[in-house]
Amino acid sequence: MKQRTALAGFYFALAAFLAAAGYGVVQLMQVAGMLHYPLGDRLIYSFSLAIAPPFLLAMLAFYDLLPAERRFWSHAALLFAQLYAAYVILMYVVQLATVIPASLNDPRDTILTVKPHSFFWTLDAIGYICLGISTFFAAFALNKKSDHPWLRRFLLANGLVVPLICVAYFYPHFSTLILLIGSPWLITAPGSMLLLALYFLKIHNSDIT
Repeated sequence: MKQRTALAGFYFALAAFLAAAGYGVVQLMQVAGMLHYPLGDRLIYSFSLAIAPPFLLAMLAFYDLLPAERRFWSHAALLFAQLYAAYVILMYVVQLATVIPASLNDPRDTILTVKPHSFFWTLDAIGYICLGISTFFAAFALNKKSDHPWLRRFLLANGLVVPLICVAYFYPHFSTLILLIGSPWLITAPGSMLLLALYFLKIHNSDIT
């Protein structure tokens, strides 16, 4: 059972990494002016949506594989992963299925339109804040003396990016420069997901041998 859970965790974490990496590429292309509406928004929302379900399932596997004495922190990480997934799935499904198609016929802004400090902008922010808190708690579930120091560091680093995410989303005067304050996430989030995949793979392979 442990072997199957580890293998499932590997594939889920790998899928989350690929989606996060894809998001990063599209985000940089948007900032550089290489992608325009609606294609740019469709791509970035699609990659963002694709991160959430596999990340949530990877954190479930992470929780399941840890010994009982460290499950408080992994359970906390799982709870915040659930909050993250709930917020962003709502956000991106609404944008992809409702807002973008409607805007092609009527470009006027609505309450559902994403723009700085709007309702769905704030919803998106809460989602990524929850993701950071999830990885922060996950770091504490790992033993400091374990053989996964880089995973622990990246999980912590992604949690410590949360204040930068808050500035990028909630600073009163939005600009591209303010948005770039949160750019370390483009390294810490995919990095932590890739290292989490390798963590699962190592458990799976050691269980076989």
